[in-house]
Amino acid sequence: MTAFELPVSELVPHDGPMCLLDAVVAVAPDTLTAQVVPRGDGLFDEDGTVGAWVGLEYMAQTMAALAGWERRKTGQPPRVGLMLGTRRYQCHVPHFVVGQPLLVTATREFEADNGIGVMQCRIETPDHQLLAEALLSAYQPDDLQDFLKEHA
Repeated sequence: MTAFELPVSELVPHDGPMCLLDAVVAVAPDTLTAQVVPRGDGLFDEDGTVGAWVGLEYMAQTMAALAGWERRKTGQPPRVGLMLGTRRYQCHVPHFVVGQPLLVTATREFEADNGIGVMQCRIETPDHQLLAEALLSAYQPDDLQDFLKEHA
């Protein structure tokens, strides 16, 4: 993996308090690692912790950052993706501690021509203690508005 300096806002179509990633720290073909420092901003925190379920969103946004990076390499803006589901979300902690840095890695396992992809995701501490892992699937339609009209 190589170091990465493009801001998250250039890769993920989230903004404001819903952009949960703080920085992309490394990228390689089919893999991206982002840093997240759980915030105590009231969206997901409770008494200095963030529920373990938020790890799924950390993973989904890391997947989106990888897709955004790949599109930026070809001169295109990031697209909205839709998380379809998860398999085997195992969280080895009951919560994440506000202020404790986390490393979230998404590695592509499979991507079909129709825009459906599957990624293996992990959340670790900077010293590589595994906190959570899952296999996530997502869909990135070519045209979100057309997709929504068809499926409304």
